[in-house]
Amino acid sequence: MALPKYDEFYRLVLNALQDGKSHSMKEVRNSIAQTLHLTEQDLSETLSNGSSVYAGRVGWAKTYLKKAEMIDSPQRGYITITPAGQSLLASNEPITNALLAKLSSAFLDFYRPQSGNSTSTQSDSGNTQISTPETPQETFERVYNLINEQLADELLNDVLNQSPVFFEHLVVDLMKAMGYGDGLVTKYSGDDGIDGIIHEDKLGFNLIYIQAKRWKPDITITKPELQKFAGAMMGPPKVEKGLFITTAKFSPKAKEYATAQHIILVDGKKLTELMIEYGVGVSTQKAYLIKRIDSDYFSDDN
Repeated sequence: MALPKYDEFYRLVLNALQDGKSHSMKEVRNSIAQTLHLTEQDLSETLSNGSSVYAGRVGWAKTYLKKAEMIDSPQRGYITITPAGQSLLASNEPITNALLAKLSSAFLDFYRPQSGNSTSTQSDSGNTQISTPETPQETFERVYNLINEQLADELLNDVLNQSPVFFEHLVVDLMKAMGYGDGLVTKYSGDDGIDGIIHEDKLGFNLIYIQAKRWKPDITITKPELQKFAGAMMGPPKVEKGLFITTAKFSPKAKEYATAQHIILVDGKKLTELMIEYGVGVSTQKAYLIKRIDSDYFSDDN
């Protein structure tokens, strides 16, 4: 049989989770495969990069349902249905992207293309209609960003499953990948609030102190935490620049204080963006090259 499209897996994923228990993605995929009576040939279909079409579509269904808050991920590799997901499943209404956008503003913000030309409107029936009048290249860019958003979610989840010491080493590795000089993680105890030290340049003329907090993404770091870090920066030795990097987020007052104290703030969203950009904790699966006409080659001057 032809494999369902990713959005046609929405109800199937919720059905596999309807008992309210936490299930691994492997369990969910196996359950759906049995429900659909998929054959080995169906399951063996792959993309050009060798990845499973079936696993990919179920994975994207999971990502979209999670963004719509219909499912949750209590731990790495496991998902469970939320009360909102149970209600949606019980409604027997066709589950589409438009319906998820209507039910969840978080999903709409995630799914809606970032292009100013793309719009979200209301139909006569009241359902949200997601319109994406894009050129092929705009579509490619949007899909690329969606893939990176999914990767960022997975990265943040993996980082949160590691130890605080691992996180401190990750931060130093990231700074070095960004072109800064040598760095080191301070001792786990007795470091006076400084988790890492890195040279601003390759020769080590100036130092940057690092504070690394592996906290839950829903935690907001406030001004007093920044004040403690600023106090630690007074040394000895005293340094003029600091980096406060976390998996959580910062309050407006904390951001104002950091600006005045020459402290750079990196929250969970920015952290994963930098990890992807500089190749820390990720690897390249496949590179796609977009080519254009070489006007110089076809010029009359040749």
